[in-house]
Amino acid sequence: METYIFNVLTMIGGLCLFLFGMNVMGQGLELSAGNNLRNILSKLTNNKFAGFFTGLIITSIIQSSSATTVMVVGFVNSGLLTLKQSVSVIIGANVGTTITAWILSLAGIGGENFFVQLLKPSSFTPVLALIGIVLYMFIKNEKKNHVGLVLLGFATLMYGMETMSDAVGFLKEAEWFRELFIMFENPILGVLAGTVLTAIIQSSSASVGILQALASATGRVSYGAAIPIIMGMNIGTCITAMISSVGANKNGKRAAIIHLSFNVIGTAILLVIFYIGKAIFNPALLGESASFLGIAVAHTAMKIICTVLLLPATSLLEKISYWILPVDKTPEKTTLLDERLFTTPSIALERSHAVAIDMAKCAIGTLLNAIELFKNYSDDLAKKVREGEEKSDKYEDALGSYLVKLSTKSISAEDSREAAMLLKIIGDFERISDHSVNIVESKEEMIQKNLSFSPGAQIEINTMVDAVKEILELSLKAFTEGDMSAIEAISPLEDIIDDLKETLRTRHIMRLQQGNCSIEAGFVWSDLLTDFERTSDHCSNIAGCIIDFKSHDMNIHQHIRALKSGETSYQEKLKFYHEKYAV
Repeated sequence: METYIFNVLTMIGGLCLFLFGMNVMGQGLELSAGNNLRNILSKLTNNKFAGFFTGLIITSIIQSSSATTVMVVGFVNSGLLTLKQSVSVIIGANVGTTITAWILSLAGIGGENFFVQLLKPSSFTPVLALIGIVLYMFIKNEKKNHVGLVLLGFATLMYGMETMSDAVGFLKEAEWFRELFIMFENPILGVLAGTVLTAIIQSSSASVGILQALASATGRVSYGAAIPIIMGMNIGTCITAMISSVGANKNGKRAAIIHLSFNVIGTAILLVIFYIGKAIFNPALLGESASFLGIAVAHTAMKIICTVLLLPATSLLEKISYWILPVDKTPEKTTLLDERLFTTPSIALERSHAVAIDMAKCAIGTLLNAIELFKNYSDDLAKKVREGEEKSDKYEDALGSYLVKLSTKSISAEDSREAAMLLKIIGDFERISDHSVNIVESKEEMIQKNLSFSPGAQIEINTMVDAVKEILELSLKAFTEGDMSAIEAISPLEDIIDDLKETLRTRHIMRLQQGNCSIEAGFVWSDLLTDFERTSDHCSNIAGCIIDFKSHDMNIHQHIRALKSGETSYQEKLKFYHEKYAV
């Protein structure tokens, strides 16, 4: 009895190491992939085969079809993916998850030959663990640290697998265990067992690994029992996405339903094939003991059969989701930034960047509208400017909260720097939109008090407006495209706008002294100059943040000083803008 208790405890320890190793390896692979995940994401199109390979590759990288499907639910909920696009990605994720079983099948390599022995994980895993710990703890290079994390995760996973396999060896002689797996040769019971196990663990890869360990250690798991259990695992893995879809909009829920439908329909088809094959041919293979490799082959074969049958029928899966969750008159709401994407932080950051670009366009577009309104006032345009400012505020609130939460996740140093850059930049864009409302209020004050600028003042303010419009356009180009020529042009233009402000103030005082301008109009004039000058300051801050991010530093002022003192191109641009915006 004591032996059984210690074996069970060892098995639990091995299982924990196995699951932890799988998680660490997936994290390491995701961190190593980094920007590659973003590039893969950009390939998502209406082409079902492109979507299929996208799902397959992402799942192969992050080692979890559940995580990929949760991510897809988040995409659909955010409006990044249409429901139609999500179907093929989900199918690809189902195939991508089979790679773990093939990695684990290395543990089943046998033979006395020296070179065959070297291929066994027990031989090379210690070496990988040693390399991994050196790369992770002693090398000051982020990419190598990530590789070390992958190797350590793999070593932990394989040690956990071996520990688990050794611990369950006592079940080989247990009659109840043999009878249990004879019972699972009933396909319905086998499917139920696989479904429940995977629903509890929430990882079909881990479930298959456990089955491989039991089969290898005991020799009591036949293919007749293993195949139905694997079928059930395909259904059980859907639980994560179904739970994640709670709180999503209807299309997000439909994406989770599509995942479930694909696996249920696929399992039903496979069960029919299994029953027919068993009844007609009764292959001897079904009575043989399952091996590591055999389970990996069966797992992959089932996924491929389901894909071949159902990938051409993506529209049917979409219709099923609409049948289960019909369309109603309530408009679909999308979530600007979905926390489900935190399962893959690099992609959550990419989404944050995309939303920040939308905010930039909104804020700068709002200020340009305010400038246009100052020339030709209309109530509609004033309303549009105020709505744009409110929208920018909402963008900043949503992005700020999301980026702070994202920064607490396991992200690379590069991603952390980008998150910090975005947090700084969105504040500048929000302030730009604030100045647009100030401009509107200045124009409304002039209308209410029947104020106007003198012809000379109007010409001067138009010059300032042209300079501000150009620096806004450069800032937008710098942030959305990373255009270095635009980035380098912002600082000299900002200096010219500063000088222009002082020049215009001096001229305004002269007009006041000569009686060519009223004091009340002068107050509005001063407010406008301040808004325009501070807008250019925010544009300079944006350029500085981008430069800091690209140079892996966070000292804006140091870079701007170096730019002004060290490069002749700065002086050339300064001269160019001085002549362009002379008054």
